[in-house]
Amino acid sequence: MPKVNILDNALAKTYTTVIRDKNTTPELFRANINRLTILLIAEACKNLPLKDVAVETPLQLTTGSELAEQIAFVPIIRAGIGMCDAALELMPSAEIFHLGMYRDEETFEPVEYYQKFSAKIPDRAFVIDPMLATGGSADSAIARVKTWGVKKIELLCIISAPEGVKLINKKHPDTPIYTCVLDEKLNEKAYILPGLGDAGDRIFNT
Repeated sequence: MPKVNILDNALAKTYTTVIRDKNTTPELFRANINRLTILLIAEACKNLPLKDVAVETPLQLTTGSELAEQIAFVPIIRAGIGMCDAALELMPSAEIFHLGMYRDEETFEPVEYYQKFSAKIPDRAFVIDPMLATGGSADSAIARVKTWGVKKIELLCIISAPEGVKLINKKHPDTPIYTCVLDEKLNEKAYILPGLGDAGDRIFNT
């Protein structure tokens, strides 16, 4: 079994069922991608380092907590853009870097066409993409983020295939993977089964 953190959550299972349904409207599909992203990020962040801060309640001064690290999210364009609203809702101060990639439909290999990142290196980066299929795009994205100088990288995907997880485990054993569900396999066209089809097409109604 590949090394992966699978979200064991009743809401996640319910929302995943909705996005699998071929009759789900684009509006409802996007809404549930957003909900699943919130659950994924919450799971991935539950043990992040904190620092103490003073906070004054209406009754007295007390000690609270805030994140001790600067966080960046790296959506893989285009489907990863569908996860950005949820990321910024949870962490409004996070930076959003961008990586544009598309899959060559003959070789199934990723082709990078765009990158945008800050000169300030964050403490931690979350690479986000709804689908982890062959793992080629995620592999290239993680490798690119490493060239930016980021030391802590985590991969967040809603639906994953064993083939993709195994590739990331092999190429980037230092990168934890968080996913809502680990599906059965890839078909001959490198689509996840049972999957949900093309996440980008369903998010953007194309």
